[in-house]
Amino acid sequence: MSETPASILLIDDHPLLRQGIKQLIDMEDDMQVAGQASNGPDGIRKAAEIEPDLILLDLNMPEMNGIEVLRQMREQGVASRIVIFTVSDHEDDVVAALRAGADGYLLKDMEPEDMIAQLKQAAVGKMVISDRLTTLLAQALRSQKPQQSARPDFDSLTPREKDILRLIAEGLSNKMIGRKLDISDGTVKVHVKHLLKKLNLRSRVEVAVWAVEEGLHKA
Repeated sequence: MSETPASILLIDDHPLLRQGIKQLIDMEDDMQVAGQASNGPDGIRKAAEIEPDLILLDLNMPEMNGIEVLRQMREQGVASRIVIFTVSDHEDDVVAALRAGADGYLLKDMEPEDMIAQLKQAAVGKMVISDRLTTLLAQALRSQKPQQSARPDFDSLTPREKDILRLIAEGLSNKMIGRKLDISDGTVKVHVKHLLKKLNLRSRVEVAVWAVEEGLHKA
């Protein structure tokens, strides 16, 4: 399948690390580095300019941290997949990043071939999280579940919203969901907005975790 390589924007304040990742990505046919930024404001500007498929974003940067960069990009309508790439495995950082709209969270101590494999997954719309963080994340989300009175109500969803919810639980992006259901990205986005509101959930990650816990992804 000779499709255009996935474009990637690297935002990290360490030039050596950016160069190392670029060299790894350059060896792959299906990915290419479309741009680099060494700080948050520059990264936000380039994200809007390049509109890459995937953004690899450092968490701890001077001037503006990754969470703030992520929030601003989402507020400005950046639709790229955004994966946090950091040394921090603190539960608070992981949860804050996913709540702010990250599509993944990878640790910098991973093996190069594992990182490339995860980036390929992220580029096609899957959510990626370093293995050792998945248990921690599940526990964190469980301890922060909505009160019983505000439990998500699956039956309040329309048939189309239920279809989309199951595909979110499989880790598909809006683009992939649109393709599968033969509707536009924009239509998917509207449905996602409605189902988040109806279910009283704040992010796709919460939807996915809830759907898996309730066994709805198999329904």
